[in-house]
Amino acid sequence: MASLLERIRQPQDLKGLSQGELEKLAAELREVIIRTVSRVGGHLAPALGAVEIAIAVHATLNSPKDKIIWDTGHQAYAHKLLTGRYERFHTLRQYGGISGFLRRDESEHDVWGAGHAGTGLSAAMGFAVANKLRGDDETVLVIVGDGALQEGMAWEALHNIGDSKLSIIVILNDNAMAIAPSVGALEKYLRKLRSSPPYLKLKEMLESALLKLPKGQVLVDVIERWKDSVKHMIIPPGMIFEELGFTYLGPINGHSIPTVMEAIREAKTIGGPVIIHALTKKGRGYEPAERDPCKYHSVPPFDVGTGEPTVSSHKRTYTSIFSDTLIRLAEADKRIVAITAAMPDGTGLRKFSERFPERYFDVGMAEQHAVTFAASLALSGFKPVVAIYSTFLQRAFDQIIHDVCLQRAHVVFAIDRAGLVGEDGQTHHGTFDMAFLRMMPNMVIMMPKDENELQHMLFTAILHDGPIAIRYPKGESVGVELDEQLHPIEIGRGEVIAEGRDATIIAIGDLVYRSLEASNILRQRFGYDVGVVNARFVKPLDMELIRKAAEATGRIVTVEEHCLDGGFGSAVLEALNECQLAHVKILRIGIRDQLVEHGDVKVLRRELSLDAEGIANSIAEWLTLQRAISRPMAALGAE
Repeated sequence: MASLLERIRQPQDLKGLSQGELEKLAAELREVIIRTVSRVGGHLAPALGAVEIAIAVHATLNSPKDKIIWDTGHQAYAHKLLTGRYERFHTLRQYGGISGFLRRDESEHDVWGAGHAGTGLSAAMGFAVANKLRGDDETVLVIVGDGALQEGMAWEALHNIGDSKLSIIVILNDNAMAIAPSVGALEKYLRKLRSSPPYLKLKEMLESALLKLPKGQVLVDVIERWKDSVKHMIIPPGMIFEELGFTYLGPINGHSIPTVMEAIREAKTIGGPVIIHALTKKGRGYEPAERDPCKYHSVPPFDVGTGEPTVSSHKRTYTSIFSDTLIRLAEADKRIVAITAAMPDGTGLRKFSERFPERYFDVGMAEQHAVTFAASLALSGFKPVVAIYSTFLQRAFDQIIHDVCLQRAHVVFAIDRAGLVGEDGQTHHGTFDMAFLRMMPNMVIMMPKDENELQHMLFTAILHDGPIAIRYPKGESVGVELDEQLHPIEIGRGEVIAEGRDATIIAIGDLVYRSLEASNILRQRFGYDVGVVNARFVKPLDMELIRKAAEATGRIVTVEEHCLDGGFGSAVLEALNECQLAHVKILRIGIRDQLVEHGDVKVLRRELSLDAEGIANSIAEWLTLQRAISRPMAALGAE
């Protein structure tokens, strides 16, 4: 007998199901999500916590006519399964498969592409204004996590929506967590609301009691007219959402499908901006994820029975090397402080927070604030280290220029997930940071070839006086032995790894090792002798080393796992121009003008010709063409 989920082709199919069937559907959704993520990896705990909300929303509204916006894309696995993607769900986050986030080109029901949280409320206002201008009556509903409300952009949107009086329904999916437990004043406020008697339940009880009395309806009408006064009597003071112009409904049980459905219907009846405060449990339905939602926020493939990863590695990650080195440096220097934007585990700062709780700051999902906060700490004599993913650093572009670089503040940016990150895909690949940081005056940018160089670079960054960034990739390190004694690296000094006669590869970061492998392939398979240089620094470049390499071979190849537009290769081109070496031939290898799909990193590198084979083949083709061009030119010279 087919499961309920197999019968759901489109969300309209939910309309004919009984409440009992909807509950059964929720169990089936969880089973499929757990089974799939255990095989391919992905965001488990947040997806499990939003199952009933997804069912209630689609059972009540009419997608895609009604606009359903998921602010936090990784909560939307159930939404994907209910909108025609059940048969392809096994391809989740795989190359050529469906995305782990929301994408407009994947389904008409993904009305808003979402990878970074905090954008959904602004998007909802845009859709609502479009409705008004067209004279449409479509419902606009946005599901936003309590962690995402820490984003400054979310509050800008709340302020604007409340003032506009537009009909927008906001479901606040409150599980008391972002990726890690939520922090800050807003979290304390929501905690009070969670522990207060639910307004709707109390209202229902009061109305029911009054209607049993003579002239009870008259009393109910009086209460309705004095609703605001009553509400302030029965809800904790400081109803911030009401003060912003929203009608507040809740808190309600976000795992009760009929309760969420009824709240949506009531919100539609009320009109204007309405917030439905739904309490949920991250990881619901899978005991290990309920017990440790941080660990199971995003997971590699795992054994469902034990909850343990099915693939292990003996190599340490770059993140763990960064973490241990920072603790070692902080033990020797009390001025070092660490800052994260809601990512203590992902950035490796959890251990630092346990060792130095007074010098650790989680500012919540607020990257702009994190950078400016760090700048003022630096100007006060401290040495702040902002540990942040490359893709999230993009959010603080202006703060880096205005508050850090302009004031020459000694802020250390530890940029994790630099380069391709794999299955998270387009919204999470760290392929733009070199381009936007390189243009900023006073900024130093470096990238280690391996974990040993990373620890020395972090030491160098702490000793430096001014803005400085270290970028390093996600995942396993190379596996080299670590030096016991840390030493500074001269700013702007690269190193020659291997000499060559036909060309020189100038590589940055872990691409140095892939370039060395490519050099061996070129020698053995194609007969080309190609040298390799470890640039170490994107800014400032080692101009002397670049000049010598260019003059020695006349051919330079730059290799980077980053966009070519404005990236490392562009920096080398500019350097050669400054050196007036117009005769030097240049090949830039990197990511051309595109957003890279999701998929296994090895697959993506192969497709982009950024693995050793691809690099070698690109260089061999280029060198062969150069030789073909030079022969006729030499013949002309002889004549």
